[in-house]
Amino acid sequence: MPKAKETVLEIDLKALKHNFEYIKSKLKNNTKILAVVKAFAYGTDANLIADYLQKLDVDYFAVAYVNEGVALRDAGITTPILVLHPQTVNFKTLIERCLEPNLYSVKKLEAFIAIASKENQVNYPVHIKFNTGLNRLGFLENDVDYIITQLKETSSIKVKSLFSHLAASEDIKEKEFTINQIKTFKTISDNFSNAIGYQPIRHLTNTSGIINYPEAHLDMVRTGIGLYGFGNSEEENKKLKPIATLKSVISQIHKLKKGETVGYNRSYKSEGFEKTATIPIGHADGIGRHYGNQKGFVTINGKRALIVGNVCMDMIMVDISDIDCHEGDEVIIFGDTPNASQFANSAKTISYEIIAAISQRVRRCFTNG
Repeated sequence: MPKAKETVLEIDLKALKHNFEYIKSKLKNNTKILAVVKAFAYGTDANLIADYLQKLDVDYFAVAYVNEGVALRDAGITTPILVLHPQTVNFKTLIERCLEPNLYSVKKLEAFIAIASKENQVNYPVHIKFNTGLNRLGFLENDVDYIITQLKETSSIKVKSLFSHLAASEDIKEKEFTINQIKTFKTISDNFSNAIGYQPIRHLTNTSGIINYPEAHLDMVRTGIGLYGFGNSEEENKKLKPIATLKSVISQIHKLKKGETVGYNRSYKSEGFEKTATIPIGHADGIGRHYGNQKGFVTINGKRALIVGNVCMDMIMVDISDIDCHEGDEVIIFGDTPNASQFANSAKTISYEIIAAISQRVRRCFTNG
């Protein structure tokens, strides 16, 4: 890609293909892949990412909310889409756009059956989530009989999949807890399938689960962060490729005398002669205030420049006292080196937060490597 002339998020589709194929290499031939493209495909561009993955024959997509699924349908995505956290008010739209709901509670199950019946649906595909320890969403194990009773009393819906979510699949210290989750889910899905008389798709593992618990791959796996270039360890990160590089430019350079201050609330004071560069990216673009005051950094001409002062809405200022650079020079916030995980770690947060937070006002551009 040419040098950046403004703040831009560069997205490498060749890296996305690499990650998809690496994850696929971990699976048996008949194991399906569900790609998670919620939150603008983790801060990139859900429509274009989904279109590319659809061409790679991904089996399923997942989004968080109905409006995300509608946007994919409007963009021409025809692959099945699971909506992980649908709200009752959007059920009619969900049906109209051929989206598939996660039904995770008595209230949601009953409400969707009512709406599906009213809309004259027959065997509309739904997904049933069970809570096996994350304690976020999902039916409990002892709800199986109730769900089966409801299903046998209607022809409006049919269960496409059963699933749950591992709470700590990346943490080796929680292996016993994770194994118990896997056992619980297998018991639930066996009992459910025996009672209903057919076998829905079973899926349990996220990216870390795919890597650490191959015995839990079952019929389908879900991958989000892995597609975008991050595993669950430094070793796995080396096998994946970050697909997004956030770049900007130096807008202006300032020379400071000893005692001069930088930014709002004068939170940074120069200890001697120093130089700072102002960069057009700020907390409205996803670089939160917690990266300010010498916690976060950017890279200019191969050298790290600490963020000084408070992060502004549209700008950050960095210390370039020891860097040979000029106005207009390219600035790397994260990409391959440093990657988003390393950048996020500087403020004691995680890669998910920084990549998903990149504002939609930042221009996206795509490359095939």
